[in-house]
Amino acid sequence: MKLRARLAGALIALAALVVTGLITAPPASSAQLTEVTGFGTNPTNLRMHLYVPDGVPDRPALLVAVHYCTGSGPAFYSGTEFARLADQHKFIVIYPSATRSGSCFDVSSPQALRHDGGSDPVGIVSMVRYVQQRYNTDPARTFVTGASSGAMMTNVLLGAYPDVFAAGAAFSGVPFGCFATTDGSSWNSACANGQISKTPQEWGDLVRAAYPGYSGPRPRMQIWHGTEDATLRYPNFQEQIKQWTNVHGLSQTPSLTDQPRSGWTRTRYGGTGTTAPVEAISLQGVGHSLPQSGMAAMVIDFFGLADDDPGPNPTITPEPPGDCQVTYTMNTWNTGFTAEVKVTNTSQSPLSSWTLGFTLPAGQTITSVWNATITPDSGQVTARNVSYNGSIAPGGSASFGFQGTHNGDTGEPAAFTLNGTACST
Repeated sequence: MKLRARLAGALIALAALVVTGLITAPPASSAQLTEVTGFGTNPTNLRMHLYVPDGVPDRPALLVAVHYCTGSGPAFYSGTEFARLADQHKFIVIYPSATRSGSCFDVSSPQALRHDGGSDPVGIVSMVRYVQQRYNTDPARTFVTGASSGAMMTNVLLGAYPDVFAAGAAFSGVPFGCFATTDGSSWNSACANGQISKTPQEWGDLVRAAYPGYSGPRPRMQIWHGTEDATLRYPNFQEQIKQWTNVHGLSQTPSLTDQPRSGWTRTRYGGTGTTAPVEAISLQGVGHSLPQSGMAAMVIDFFGLADDDPGPNPTITPEPPGDCQVTYTMNTWNTGFTAEVKVTNTSQSPLSSWTLGFTLPAGQTITSVWNATITPDSGQVTARNVSYNGSIAPGGSASFGFQGTHNGDTGEPAAFTLNGTACST
């Protein structure tokens, strides 16, 4: 009850579908969320819901999506983008549900923090093995993500079951072992308040001790945290970085630092690409709820699921001639949408600044923008570069995006001009 009382207030926003910024409507397909029983060893009587998209290929990838306190698997299904992305990229999603009072997962008991030790992690791994056998999923592409209690469970599963999971993404979590208790309590105030600090070696040793003798590869980790998180405070962000860089034998000096959106600082460790061993995204001014959109797509990119083989004999579209090319990608839900825009300089001359003109369909209104400025917020608009992305070399590109609302018309702009010159799309 103490855990539930501490987390419930901050996580009502999650239940209201405004938390992780992964929000959208349930997917529009014939596939349905289905409850599965009798899936194997389940010491804490977790419930299991499964989403299998239409047309999954042989050997599909598998994602476990773990809910927050007070939540459930079906709530996480309907309140996040993962099922829609599963439809798009053809992977299967497991949604576990905690059944104890408060609906939080056990991330603190000695049993939970040991490989095959018992408690909730054993039940979740049983779900994974059930789906791997029944649907012939690819064991090398098994992933886990979660928010708050689910983020803490993501750390636990990666630490205790490196033989099961290839990568994880944790939204507002704490390091593996940080919430550990020995008195039967499920709440660790010192950890929640960001008061537990260890050396990278100490954090890494906790992970290695969870599965003595394991010498195989370690899962990659993506970490998200808001600087104003008052429930699982922001120092836990850096402690997770210390832990997972040490687990991978990496320096804490980033290989890359950038800003994918305004207020977001991303660091990558051990590599500069999308699938670096460790990636961390700090969200300036954000609390325990993460209202920005587009995060789930970045998770799928980090897992490598957005680059799945398109199948035999894919159609290759040659780059059209001209001075510029625009790629415009929309994600829509209910009355909202996001748009990602990539501008490529296909001329022979570098650009030192750029303006992109286009017309939004009637009823679409921009509410927030990243990596550009856009005026006005509807109708015929102009996007201008910001200080750090104005230069585009020949063959280079710049990207920006925005979030908006619509009244039913989810069409895309028909044409674009870059510095007054018409662009191919």
